[in-house]
Amino acid sequence: MFTEYKNLPNNSRVWIYQSDREFKTKEVELISAKAKDFINQWTRHGDDLKGSFTIKYNQFLVLAVDESFNNVSGCSIDSSVRFIKGLEKELELDLMNKLNITFKDNDNINLVKLSNFQNFAKEQKVTAETIVFNNMVSTKADFESNWEIPAKDSWHKRFLV
Repeated sequence: MFTEYKNLPNNSRVWIYQSDREFKTKEVELISAKAKDFINQWTRHGDDLKGSFTIKYNQFLVLAVDESFNNVSGCSIDSSVRFIKGLEKELELDLMNKLNITFKDNDNINLVKLSNFQNFAKEQKVTAETIVFNNMVSTKADFESNWEIPAKDSWHKRFLV
């Protein structure tokens, strides 16, 4: 059951899918329509899930579910992964590569392989103050306050000089 993202409670569970490229305008429209359709039929053992999504910077798709309404199950998580894989295939993009790292350079979003990020840190092209995207956050509250943070405050700090 779809609800507006802003109406979900802060303890809602989130999954962040980072694209290997920016979404085109038509793709944002398609992803939005498909995400809403998916959420409207998303269930846990036949019970509706109350969920939503948001798209950030035309590069991140965030799925969210209000677990105070109904908890997700392994099967419902599997169905969301199938949904994401379907988007990947249809739009020829990669949303599930956890070895890609994104960070900000002024207003630009940069996506690099983990090994390149490590090299950028060694060369101090990425510093403790570089804003990184912490896709490991798990709740809406964490997403809102701890997703875009300085590298020194995230798991990325292990790569800093």
